Amino acid sequence: MKAKRKAQAIVLFLLFIAGKSHAQFYKDMSVGINAGMYVYQGDLTPDPLGSFRTIKPGFSLFAKKPINHFLAARVQMSFASLQGNDSRYSKPEYRQQRNFSFFSPVMEFSGQLVWNILGRNYDDHGIQPYVFSGAGVSVVRVNKDYSRMNTAYFGESSDIYAGLAVDNAHGTPNALLSVPVGVGADYPISERLSVNLETSYRFVFTDYLDGFSQSANPRLKDHYHSTSVGLIYKFGKKQKGLGCPSVN
Repeated sequence: MKAKRKAQAIVLFLLFIAGKSHAQFYKDMSVGINAGMYVYQGDLTPDPLGSFRTIKPGFSLFAKKPINHFLAARVQMSFASLQGNDSRYSKPEYRQQRNFSFFSPVMEFSGQLVWNILGRNYDDHGIQPYVFSGAGVSVVRVNKDYSRMNTAYFGESSDIYAGLAVDNAHGTPNALLSVPVGVGADYPISERLSVNLETSYRFVFTDYLDGFSQSANPRLKDHYHSTSVGLIYKFGKKQKGLGCPSVN
C-alpha cells in the first residue's frame, strides 16, 4: 500500500514538474503574422534595387522565443510570389524586344536569430528595434516565358539564342537555400499585443530564380526582398505583486 502511494506521489510530482516546464517554455513566447510586398531582384529588371514595377503580395507566420534580454530564436513560414518582366521597362530598348518574363510562387521556411538592439526582449513598452539573420529553404515553381521575344531584332546567331539553349538544358530550381538578413522594430500596444515593421533581404545563391541566366546576365545573381507590417501576440502575463494597503 505504501509503495502504491509512493508511486502515485512520484507520478503527481512528475506531472507537476512537466506542467511547470511546459508553462515556463511558453512564457514570453510570441506568435505573429506579417503581410507586405515581395520584390524580385535579378536579370529581368535594370533597377539594382529590384523590380518595383512587378511587386507581389505575401504574408508570413512566425513564433519567437527569447533566449535572454538581447537574443531570441524565431521560426518563420512565408507564402508569397515573385514576378519579373522585361516589357515593363522601355530603357534600355532591347528589353522591349527581348521580352523575357517569369512568375513563381514562393514558400519559405527559415530559422533565425533575432538581436534586440536595446536588450528589451521582456519589456512591454517602448519601441524595440532589432536585426536578424538565419537560414532556410525557399520552395519555388518557376514559370518562365520567352515566347514574345522579337526574333528578327536579335537574329538566330545572337548570344541570346545560344544562352537560351543552355538555360533550357539547365532547367529551373525547385528548392533553394536561402539566407534572410533584415532589420525591423516592434512596438507594444498592450501587455500582450505589439505591432511591427520589418524589411528582409534573401540571398538565394542562384542565377535561375527567374529561369534565365546565360541568355540574360550570367554575372548577376538573383535575389528577392520584402517589406511587411504585422501583429504579434505574446503568451504569458506579467506577474503583479499584491502590494500593501495604503495607510492614511
